[in-house]
Amino acid sequence: MNAARQTVPLVDDRISKRNFEKLADFIYSYSGIKMPPTKMTMLEGRIRRRLRATGFVRFDDYCDYLFDGDGLEQEAVYLIDAVTTNKTDFFREPNHFAYMNEHALPDLVRRGVNDIRSWSSACSTGAEPYTMAMVLDNFCAERSGTKYSILATDLSTEVLETARRGIYTSDLMSPVPSAFRRRYVMEAVDTRRREVRIHPQLRAHVGFARLNLMDQSYPVKTKLHIVFCRNVLIYFDKKTQGGVLTRLCDCLEKGGYLFIGHSESITGFDLPVKQVANTVFQRI
Repeated sequence: MNAARQTVPLVDDRISKRNFEKLADFIYSYSGIKMPPTKMTMLEGRIRRRLRATGFVRFDDYCDYLFDGDGLEQEAVYLIDAVTTNKTDFFREPNHFAYMNEHALPDLVRRGVNDIRSWSSACSTGAEPYTMAMVLDNFCAERSGTKYSILATDLSTEVLETARRGIYTSDLMSPVPSAFRRRYVMEAVDTRRREVRIHPQLRAHVGFARLNLMDQSYPVKTKLHIVFCRNVLIYFDKKTQGGVLTRLCDCLEKGGYLFIGHSESITGFDLPVKQVANTVFQRI
């Protein structure tokens, strides 16, 4: 145990400009997430949790442990967990799921696809891939011989554990159509817990794994028919966005579909896709 670590409660220590810049540089190189000076207070607040967890009292001591000692090798994953933003909702940006159900999936089946492979590339706590699974399961149930699988990845190990469990507060289910909720969501026996769990038969179609979109290649063995990468590109600069989008397109089958967030754009990038709906693109 590092001698600088103590169990004294944190008081009013602040992060120095020098250490903020070192942390921001590391976070950007590791995850592509930009940390401009305006986010210093936010970063400070997020990292306080790691100081408590590791027993350091001062930001300087924690940063010395990271950058001058051997701490970064062990701490990198937890540091990134602390700084990533993981907002997610079931049926978020519902037009995407309507397009998927009414246009993309019927098109894939017309072209002879009977094993639909999908990817939620920034899955957070699981609402997105489980929403995809509900739509896909309902679609395939009406078409004998059609099956599906979903790969769900995220940079944060913490949110992946939540996603694997598939347990959520009841209020998060409000956007889920009642028919889907009856079929795919299990209520807690003790109603006072106000918790639900995604049905195990649905969870069985979703495989979770850690993946960093900054990696120069993605370990996707078989090309995919549907890729969701929503509301994560906004945290990257233009160069990083271009690299991520290129690699995502490389993972798509010809005729496959890429969905990005409604506040995001692919303008200015030379990608092998055509736009087929608002923030929906098809591989050509």
